Amino acid sequence: MEKDLSNYRKSYEKGELLLNNVPENPMELFRDWFVEVDTHFNVDETNAMTISTLGLDGYPKNRVVLLKKYTHEGFIFYTNYNSEKGKAIAANPNVCLSFFWHAAERQIIIKGKAEKILENLSDGYFESRPRGSQLGAMASNQSEVVKNRSILESKLRELEIKYEGQTIERPKNWGGYIIRPEELEFWQGRPNRLHDRIRYKLQKDYNWKIERLEP
Repeated sequence: MEKDLSNYRKSYEKGELLLNNVPENPMELFRDWFVEVDTHFNVDETNAMTISTLGLDGYPKNRVVLLKKYTHEGFIFYTNYNSEKGKAIAANPNVCLSFFWHAAERQIIIKGKAEKILENLSDGYFESRPRGSQLGAMASNQSEVVKNRSILESKLRELEIKYEGQTIERPKNWGGYIIRPEELEFWQGRPNRLHDRIRYKLQKDYNWKIERLEP
C-alpha cells in the first residue's frame, strides 16, 4: 500500500510570535495561549497533550493524556502509577509534553521532570471525578494484557455492586504527576515555512533564557 502525500500543502497565516512581545516567564505565555485557544478557536479538548517517556524496553513512546491543572510550578495530569508510562517515569523522570492546536497553527513543546504530587491532592481530584471514572480506575490494571473486553466489564459490574451507596476511595496506585518544566518551545506557524520558534531554557539562577530558533 502506498500513498504520496507530497502535495499536501498549507500556508500558515494566523499569527506571529516575536521576541519583543513575549513575557519573561514562559508559564505566562502558556496561560495566554491556552486561554486564547480555548476561548476563540474551535478546539476539542484544548487540554489534550502528548507525553513522551523512555520505556523500559529502551524505546521512546508517545501517548495523549489530559492536562488537568497548570500552575507556575508546572503541568499536572493523572494516571495509574503501575501503567507503562508510570513505570517508565519511575525509571526515568525526564519527559516531554507537546500541545498541537491546529486551528490556531500553534505548538508548544515542553521538556521537564515528572514527580508524583502530594497524596491529598490526588485524593481531592479523585473525589471530583464521576463515579464511573472512579470505578473504572479500580477495574483496570492499566497497560496489562487482558483476554477480552468482557473481563473488564465484569470487573466493573462487580465493583458497582460492591460499592453501591458507598464512598469510593482513591486506589493507592492511581494519582497525579506534575511535570516541572526546564525548557519550553513555542511554535507559531508563519507563511513560507518561516515559522516563529521561541525557546525558554531554565538557568541555574532560575531565570529563563529566551532565544529565537530558526524554523
